[in-house]
Amino acid sequence: MVYTVTFNPSLDYIVSVEDFRLGLTNRTSSELILPGGKGLNVSMVLGNLGVENTALGFVAGFTGEEIVRRIEQMGVRSDLIPIADGISRINLKLKSIDGTEINGCGPRIGEKDVQTLMEKLDVLEKGDVLALAGSIPSSMPDDMYKRIMKRLAGKGIMTVVDATKDLLANVLEYHPFLVKPNNHELGEIFGVELGTREEVVPYAKKMQEMGAVNVLVSMAGEGAVLAAEDGKIYETPAPKGKLINGVGAGDSMVAGFIAGWMERKDYEFAFAMGTAAGSASAFSERLATRKEIEAVYRQVVENSCLRSRI
Repeated sequence: MVYTVTFNPSLDYIVSVEDFRLGLTNRTSSELILPGGKGLNVSMVLGNLGVENTALGFVAGFTGEEIVRRIEQMGVRSDLIPIADGISRINLKLKSIDGTEINGCGPRIGEKDVQTLMEKLDVLEKGDVLALAGSIPSSMPDDMYKRIMKRLAGKGIMTVVDATKDLLANVLEYHPFLVKPNNHELGEIFGVELGTREEVVPYAKKMQEMGAVNVLVSMAGEGAVLAAEDGKIYETPAPKGKLINGVGAGDSMVAGFIAGWMERKDYEFAFAMGTAAGSASAFSERLATRKEIEAVYRQVVENSCLRSRI
């Protein structure tokens, strides 16, 4: 079974406003409400690819109830923990002004709630997959990912971590199966700027030396790089298509990689599936469907843009 953890799920209210004017009443030209949060995005794309999975994390209030309703409609099994006080956050994303968002803070998560999550994680067993994705709310301990990894160490669980800075660096000693920084996040950890796939390779290898089994680096329009356990470096330029919505593209890449690895246990295939899923979501209004991912996967393979080297 695949499990994902999202500490601060959201309802994303995605709107377009033509000719937005600050300080005046503006009216939307389009609206969309979707469940959000990096772990939930992974869960939803896995569901689209036919991979059964369970979403763990925390929800609160009427927004939390709506998050659960919507992800279950999409075929994701919810085991999200209800919190008595507060509401799950609503994130406003203004499509017509690129990158403009107002994100809510979400409910306060107490130590009892954390303990409940830990008890749910205790049921995971050898062969299960656990994806930890996204930031940690300010009400939670900042070593939360490390605590989870330490608790599950030695159980034979395949762990995937998509996080930034210390959240990511601090779990490497527990040898996660896959980590997925983007090139900016990878550069931030090592204090460098990384703009090309060639520049990324030595730092992806350094992250392996620090403990990661596989390092998958997303690079938006520059493509992607995988430093794999088999010693090979896989790389590809970005598939061609029109960027419509970059939100969730990295999470989709994680889901595609997991699905590809579970299907064939082959790094080249998993990397191609991850690249296809990430790009397909970027080319779509919503998270990519299986049909959309398969179409981009064919482009990845037919254009022979996958390259590997030792």
